[in-house]
Amino acid sequence: MELTLLGTGAPAGLPRPDCPCAVCATALGVAARGATALLVDGTLLLDLTPGAALAAARAGRTLTGVRQVLLSHPHDGPAVEVPAGLPQPVRVPDGRELALLTGHRVRAQALDAPGTGYAVTGPGGQRLLYLPPGGAPAGVEERSEPYDMVLLDVLGRPDALARLRAAGAVGPTTDVVAVHIDHDVPPDGELPRRLAAAGARTVPDGTTLAVGAYEDVPDVPRRTLVLGGARSGKSVEAERRLEAFPDVLYVATGGLRGGDGEWAERVAAHRERRPGSWRTVETCDLVPLLKDDDGAPLLVDCLSLWLTDAMDAVGAWDDAEWAGGGERALRARITELTEAVRHTRRTLVAVSNEVGSGIVPATASGRRYRDELGRLNAAFAKECEHVLLVVAGQALPLRG
Repeated sequence: MELTLLGTGAPAGLPRPDCPCAVCATALGVAARGATALLVDGTLLLDLTPGAALAAARAGRTLTGVRQVLLSHPHDGPAVEVPAGLPQPVRVPDGRELALLTGHRVRAQALDAPGTGYAVTGPGGQRLLYLPPGGAPAGVEERSEPYDMVLLDVLGRPDALARLRAAGAVGPTTDVVAVHIDHDVPPDGELPRRLAAAGARTVPDGTTLAVGAYEDVPDVPRRTLVLGGARSGKSVEAERRLEAFPDVLYVATGGLRGGDGEWAERVAAHRERRPGSWRTVETCDLVPLLKDDDGAPLLVDCLSLWLTDAMDAVGAWDDAEWAGGGERALRARITELTEAVRHTRRTLVAVSNEVGSGIVPATASGRRYRDELGRLNAAFAKECEHVLLVVAGQALPLRG
């Protein structure tokens, strides 16, 4: 089954008309995207958008062979003109299946938002799923067979991808292609980096893909370290890297700090923005979690608080205890942790503070903590495929 993406952008396209934002200002040439529309084997058109015939011509295709046009989401504004020779667009009722004379079968999928998703099975048995912008499946059968290709709003509804993964509808060989791309992601390489972290990719308008060809499926990194200063956006970046995966275990190393109202507000804000399917555990005992090979992805926030707990345990704040064995004990704890990171089979995203670029602490204990955190970050980063530094909300890749 062959799929041509006549457009890959949001309904308003990219750049949006009359939008002065930085993303729209740089969405030129191959970075420009028309509203998403898919041409399947030259016979089935999923979503009719303005300029579809011209988009097909630019892609070296024609719409003259289209026998069925299906709409997936409500279109605001004036009705789209139907090019001469095309059948009138229709919407298949949820749960109904449409059999085409070309041998394609289309089943309408119910969504949790206005619109309809379409599961298409080709004459050769290849299967693709297409979801409209802002939509996620209203219900996915457990232990579903993986689709060969899934096209959806990865950035706007990462939870939709998580639901499909949880049900088995998206597996390791499923080609996940992001469509309905809007202007919410900064330019300069940020889009492919974010999508790769979710195990997805995007392609320019006019690209033709073979459904069932898996060589371009991104490999999701197993271990990632996210560094940053205070309020840099490092925790948001770390959470973003796992929001398209189900059953994530969020490991909070800071505890509740009873009586500290400001800390409680921070904890509540973090919990509020996490997906509802994630679980939370409050512990600094990370090694057993890393050794659990069958466990769900881990998000550890953060290593700097883990270090505080470890330094408390070895008496690192007292010069005599530090010299009398505390330093060796801390080194052993860090070695045990980094060895566990090296051998873990779980997907891991860890957060840590980058404090070495600020003012030199006025106290010996503060300088000791700064130095030890720098050593811990370096040792931890050595075991990770991806290392990011977040500055002013912008993620700068240091490795991977």
